[in-house]
Amino acid sequence: MADDRMTAGRTTAPDATPKQHGTLGLALDYGPLLIFFLVYKMSGVFVGTAAFMVAIAAAVLIAKVKLGRVSPMLWLSAILVIGFGGLTIYFHDPKFIQFKPTLIYALFAAILFGGLIFGRPMLKYLLEAAYDGLDDAGWRKLSRNWACFFVAMAVLNEVLRAYVSFDEWLTIKTWGVTLLSVAFGAANIPMLMRHGMSGNAVAGDPPVPPQE
Repeated sequence: MADDRMTAGRTTAPDATPKQHGTLGLALDYGPLLIFFLVYKMSGVFVGTAAFMVAIAAAVLIAKVKLGRVSPMLWLSAILVIGFGGLTIYFHDPKFIQFKPTLIYALFAAILFGGLIFGRPMLKYLLEAAYDGLDDAGWRKLSRNWACFFVAMAVLNEVLRAYVSFDEWLTIKTWGVTLLSVAFGAANIPMLMRHGMSGNAVAGDPPVPPQE
């Protein structure tokens, strides 16, 4: 985690801080899930799960090589994908890989709410991406907003697991939840701009945590 520097009452990051900008950042965050969806459609859930595990491991490796560092959120996503993917294949039961999003959403929400209780906007450290000029109040509001969003997503995933088929669940997860997450991230931008985030940060990479 890079140390932040305080300048004129606002939080900025050193130039050396690794960032996941543009296409590469989106590919690392959403590429493994898209591969899961495509391979599932061609070869079924268990081959798709194996491809998902390989893809998330590749995303970690690419982040390390190209960006110089792997964010804590990507590490956590990779650990859970590989762990629950392994259980899915071993027990031949797709319910394990379906439960993984619920767990990761719950963990992210707990981390963010816990940080807010202790006065630390944890999203600032978990993303390891600097939004130039964003002040501490902005980071706190962003952490709060995403914590609430993750709680809602955990509940939604459990409802989908209970009431729709695996095919419908994966389609909604890949396209619906992804678009909803991007839209939610974009909806936060006006608030972030009011708290000092520069236009360069908006153009570089939207404030959307990984959704694996």
